[in-house]
Amino acid sequence: MKQTSHDSLDYSKWFEQAPAKRLNPLRLLGRLYHGHRGKLSLSGLFYVLRTSPLWILPIVTANIINILSYPDNHTMFEFWMNLIVIVLITALNVPTHVIHIRFMSKSVRHVEAGLRSTLIRKLQKLSLSYHGDMNAGKIQSKVLRDVEAVDFLSRQIILSIIPALISLSVIISITLAHSWYVAAFFVFMVPTAAFLVRFFRKRITLYNREFRQNIENMSGKVSETVEMIPVTRAHGLEDSEIKKVDHALENIRAGGFKMDMIEATFGSISWMLFQLFQVICLFFTAYLAHLGYMEIGDIIMYQGFFSMMIGSVTQILNVYPNLMKGFESLYSVTEVLLSQEVEEYKGSHKPEHIHGDFKFEGVSFQYSDSDKHVLEDFNLHVKAGEKIGIVGESGAGKSTILNLIIGFYKPQKGRIIMDNLPMTELSMKEYRQSLAFVMQNNILFSGTIRENITYGLDTVSEERVQQAIWMANLQDVINDLPQGMDTSIGEHGGKLSGGQRQRIAIARALVRDPKIIILDEATSALDNISEKHVQQAMEQLIKGRTTFIVAHRLSTVRNVDRIVVMKKGRIAEVGTYEELMDKQGDFYKLKSL
Repeated sequence: MKQTSHDSLDYSKWFEQAPAKRLNPLRLLGRLYHGHRGKLSLSGLFYVLRTSPLWILPIVTANIINILSYPDNHTMFEFWMNLIVIVLITALNVPTHVIHIRFMSKSVRHVEAGLRSTLIRKLQKLSLSYHGDMNAGKIQSKVLRDVEAVDFLSRQIILSIIPALISLSVIISITLAHSWYVAAFFVFMVPTAAFLVRFFRKRITLYNREFRQNIENMSGKVSETVEMIPVTRAHGLEDSEIKKVDHALENIRAGGFKMDMIEATFGSISWMLFQLFQVICLFFTAYLAHLGYMEIGDIIMYQGFFSMMIGSVTQILNVYPNLMKGFESLYSVTEVLLSQEVEEYKGSHKPEHIHGDFKFEGVSFQYSDSDKHVLEDFNLHVKAGEKIGIVGESGAGKSTILNLIIGFYKPQKGRIIMDNLPMTELSMKEYRQSLAFVMQNNILFSGTIRENITYGLDTVSEERVQQAIWMANLQDVINDLPQGMDTSIGEHGGKLSGGQRQRIAIARALVRDPKIIILDEATSALDNISEKHVQQAMEQLIKGRTTFIVAHRLSTVRNVDRIVVMKKGRIAEVGTYEELMDKQGDFYKLKSL
């Protein structure tokens, strides 16, 4: 994985270079831990040291029994040496275990944080159409639940699978050094376990995928239900919303039950088979001792080793269903990380100065889920510093024009030129930093008023903040709050009225001193007094700045330089307020409604 350092939390580069298809989960997991192989190797080394008493104890036990059973063949020195060895090795368990977990945890925690960081980075790059199609609850489930499941998967592999494989290798090696007959018997158990996994894998994978999708759907339903609570209460539809969520929960219950039953069947069959193997092992080694191929103490040693083998194989089989859950969650995460629905503009040019001269040349646009053009053959030249009002009936294409100006969408035909430079060549990040956008339904976050106004600005003077507050007519709101500017406004500004939230959004735009201003029904939630004050203040702000104003209240665009009247995705009329009124065309009809 190409990272600047092992401490980087950004895995974006590798996912950008990865093929846009479902990746092998083990290979993907290996790539995530590419920069942590040294830590994992050290963790494995200290695991071997920490676990060595378990492997040596059966040998010591067999030695003690043989020393006491055959005193003529052994000495008491051997007796005491076995005691010293097992005590010393056991004492090493505490420090080696702590160091083993230390190196393991550093790697796992880093990958968990890195995956979440990479997901957030990717979500910032994905197109608005992707976010429109993907429910917010599902995205939240991927970032929180699925990454947590991947973290659990990593721990299961590092703390269960790899230790079990190491234990199997050590036990078979020790057994092979003592008796190849017994080693061959031990190895026979491995294909039995592999057959069990192969037999159940398809159904376990299918049930896990269904369960994961049901969880995502439920998260989406819960998210929608919470958002809809005011509407639900207002219309007395609580029972209807409860039924929707109950239906999603019933799917989770049924899917979870199927998953539990297949896991129970898988676990019980594997337990029964390996218990039979252990009984057979006891009689097999006892028969070899009867024939004189080994001493009596060796029976205990092999029985101990075989018990450890069964424990290791059972450990692998027990976590196998959890591994499938983790792999499914890993796949869920890659659905976002490998998505190709990224922002369409990929230009890199960073203009030193933005003036705001726009040319729309034969622009046509339609949304991906529709065959109907929202805009068709749209031509318009907006000079730098010009104020443009955009009016028309609902669905005429007004908001789409604003989305094209911001660069949220790219026209299928024609082009948009800004300051004699095609928008396809512009760096969207730098370009948008010169914009101020105020929507009809503005989004606030659960911070203070000050944090919402200065959002994204690392340094801004108090004088500039106060000026924006005055221009947005926010003084009375702030003065009435217990902590003034530092008052928390609740989630989405829930503690404020619609008009108060709109004025904070306007102040957030004003404090940025933008070159291009975009207002989409920006004063629609204000009362008449606040609207008049804000409009007067904004008249000062928009002087010399290119401004686009979408409005249903036609009085809002009375003082703009030109008004563009939209009708069914095309320009019906263009002119000043007086010119269009005198013409008595489409604008006149809208004004008369």
